[in-house]
Amino acid sequence: MKIHQFLDHYGVTENPYAQEDASADHIFMEHCLSGTYHSAWDKIYGNPKAPATSVVFGEQGSGKTALRLQIVGNLQKYNQEHPNERAFIIQYEDFNPFLDCFRERLSGRRRKPEKAMQSWQLWDHMDAILILATTRLADILRNNGTDAQDQSHSIPPEKIDALSRAQKRDLMLLATFYDQNRDDPPARRWSLLKRKLRYTTFKSLWDRLLGISVTLLVIIAVFSISETPWSSMTSLWILGAIFAGWVPFLWKQLKGFWTGWSVVKQIRIVDHNRSTLRKLLTRFESGDLAGQPIPSRPRGDDRYELFSKLQGVLGDLGFTSIVVLIDRVDEPHLINGSPERMRDLIWPLFDNKFLKHPGIAFKLLLPSAVAGFLNRQEKEFYEKSRLDKQNLIPSLNWTGQGLYDVANDRLKACAKLAETKPTIRDLFDDSVTEQELISVFDRLRAPRHLFKYLYRLLVDHCSKYTETSPEWKIQRETMQSTLAVFMKDLDAYDQKLGTG
Repeated sequence: MKIHQFLDHYGVTENPYAQEDASADHIFMEHCLSGTYHSAWDKIYGNPKAPATSVVFGEQGSGKTALRLQIVGNLQKYNQEHPNERAFIIQYEDFNPFLDCFRERLSGRRRKPEKAMQSWQLWDHMDAILILATTRLADILRNNGTDAQDQSHSIPPEKIDALSRAQKRDLMLLATFYDQNRDDPPARRWSLLKRKLRYTTFKSLWDRLLGISVTLLVIIAVFSISETPWSSMTSLWILGAIFAGWVPFLWKQLKGFWTGWSVVKQIRIVDHNRSTLRKLLTRFESGDLAGQPIPSRPRGDDRYELFSKLQGVLGDLGFTSIVVLIDRVDEPHLINGSPERMRDLIWPLFDNKFLKHPGIAFKLLLPSAVAGFLNRQEKEFYEKSRLDKQNLIPSLNWTGQGLYDVANDRLKACAKLAETKPTIRDLFDDSVTEQELISVFDRLRAPRHLFKYLYRLLVDHCSKYTETSPEWKIQRETMQSTLAVFMKDLDAYDQKLGTG
């Protein structure tokens, strides 16, 4: 007996429990995204009008990625309903590009994964978030205010035109350091953004024009006295005059090179080109750069100011808050599932000043493997992080009732040919009660374990019968024997991970 034959009997067109990863689960994306929520949803999601940070610890398969997708979906809906009070969404969940570049910048033994992660600092996270936010915003502006991937982030042209010169300067400054779109060379995409913003920098050419003008005047003067005998002193005066005309230009280039070199040294998570940075920095008018924050030192102060500038620009573009979703911290190959490396990556984020930055909400969806380190921290850590203010969810547990609802929702979503939508209880023998199923599901703890168990249960049931003599109800004996084997395998897996 085949599984699809069993499911066809109930009008179910595909196996509801075949997928295990929410990011690749089209059933979840199409039918369950706004259906079943975890019981702690309200505390995790909060209110977009008053953004708040949440810290969630959950084991593998407990639904952290599903939570992230649900938060994104609800924020997109909120943005469409409140076009002037939108939330700018940043998904900080692909760490590999940042970690690879970061590791390459280290030397010697510090390149070892365990040593490299110990060198990661809060401002590295701040740089990564600024890169994600600036690149996305710059792409939207270069595309005439349209976000092809998320229409809720599109910006009306009149709002772009209404930006002040100072705000355009702030955006161009952010783009200089943090725009990492790889479709075009840095200078080209910077120039395109400059044209879209109508940001003029004519005054930045005065030093170049001065050098050219002085050089031409000296040449004209030389030709006018060409018949006069020259001495070596005359030649020195001519060269000195030309050099003096180019001094402001050379000084500006030298400052740009030094600033660019410092920025390249301190932004450790991307590969900047010193020459390109110098070129872009020297295209600003001198007055526009005076007193501006530049990420050229190993500290967070400049980054906080750049965050404020980003928020100021976004505020006038219709985004009153920023929501940063942090997920999949156990997946980068440099982490390789190590709880200690995950701790070293995530711990710098636990800074109350950063997590409570006005107008920004952080949603940290973290593996439970690092939750145990919280109990080993000193008093100083708790005073700095103030986890009591961060909407902490120490364990993303699911009850049997919650998993029962999840199983039902997925089954109904796939029952496209059924006149009456079946429930998970309908698949079992009449002797198996709903409460008995809830008790079984309660032992599974997480949606991914539920799906694996139900998939294995369908396989075990169908393997006991032939196509010519099918059985449309799963027996209690099959349910219990499959559960016993599955729980044994699950316990063995937990012990390997050190979470059992």
